[in-house]
Amino acid sequence: MSRKLLFLMLFWIGIGTLMSQTTSKRQQELEAQRVRLKNEIKQINALLFSSSKTRKNVLTEVEDLQVKLNVRDELIKVTNAQINLLTRKINLNERTISSQRKELEALKEDYANMIQKSYASKSLQNRLMFLFSSENFLQAYKRIQYLKQYTQHRRKQGIAIGEKTQLLQQLNKTLIEEKSKKIGLVAENKEVQQQLKNERKNQQNLIASLKRKERNLASQISKKEKQAREIDKEIDRLIREAIAASNKAAGKTGNKSFELTPEAKLIASNFEANRGRLPWPLEKGVVVQGFGKQQHPVVKTTTIQSNGVTIATAPATQVRAVFEGEVMSVVTFKGSNPSVLIRHGNYITVYKNLGKLYVKKGDKVKAKQNIGEVFTNQQTGKTEIQFGIFNNVKVLNPKGWIYQM
Repeated sequence: MSRKLLFLMLFWIGIGTLMSQTTSKRQQELEAQRVRLKNEIKQINALLFSSSKTRKNVLTEVEDLQVKLNVRDELIKVTNAQINLLTRKINLNERTISSQRKELEALKEDYANMIQKSYASKSLQNRLMFLFSSENFLQAYKRIQYLKQYTQHRRKQGIAIGEKTQLLQQLNKTLIEEKSKKIGLVAENKEVQQQLKNERKNQQNLIASLKRKERNLASQISKKEKQAREIDKEIDRLIREAIAASNKAAGKTGNKSFELTPEAKLIASNFEANRGRLPWPLEKGVVVQGFGKQQHPVVKTTTIQSNGVTIATAPATQVRAVFEGEVMSVVTFKGSNPSVLIRHGNYITVYKNLGKLYVKKGDKVKAKQNIGEVFTNQQTGKTEIQFGIFNNVKVLNPKGWIYQM
């Protein structure tokens, strides 16, 4: 085999190995996403669709269905990505198997030729004749070395054939497993697509029944949004007041950022260091409304603004602090349920829509300490909390702070 050909073979084997490792890592990531999304759908069914008898509001049902549709859509995308990745991996393995088979055939052919030559000169007499016919001692020594190398090469060829055969068997086994997994994923994806189709049809029927009430619905949503904005405005005012009071005590002015004590700096630093790893404010729950400005899922002409995320959970669920801190304020606003603001240095976490309170202003709290219970709306059957994070007066997206939100 020429050096150039050997180099090319080693190069493509290296490329194949690297591609295989990258593909395997991506496959693991997609599988983890798929499992997470399937578990999220289970949670949605348990938290939003288990008590249909208490659901009296059609709008609520449409909104809940939209949450599930979004997750099913994402699940289908992830599963499709897995299927495409497996297809590429199967094709790569099939090409590798074909290449390895050719190499195995070449090894076997080479080995057979060696055996034939060895058989033709296997007698001790022939070997001795080969040695004794040497013209001098150096030539005899070289011929002895040749016979040793020839024997070693033949042994290596036999080992290489065995290893190549094992590799082919393993590749074939992997290929069968990958094809089986692909068949399973395709079948599962078809089932999820059918479920999505049925749920979307159900949602469309519900939306059709709401069409004649759309103006009234838009009015209801607008009223609800107005109340939410008033609560947000009150929270902003309380944060600015707390900043001003804190800075005044430190002999500073301004109401845009806290003047921190060494203890408060440490808490803020630890809070920031745990970005993306903070615990959920509930032991279990599913996000039903994301952060920021967005189109209403039912009344498309209406836009809603969220300064945090809305998390649905089970009735009587305990609300817990996501980090150690001090209760800065307890907000009670006309027409709404209490909200708790907890300060962590120059960070503030907000917990809205509590049915019961376990803390008061000035209380020191620890991470995961229960601070209240989520309120359950008896008319809609919904048990939801609105959770937000502020850095001084700046509103942050909780998704980037809470673990796997």
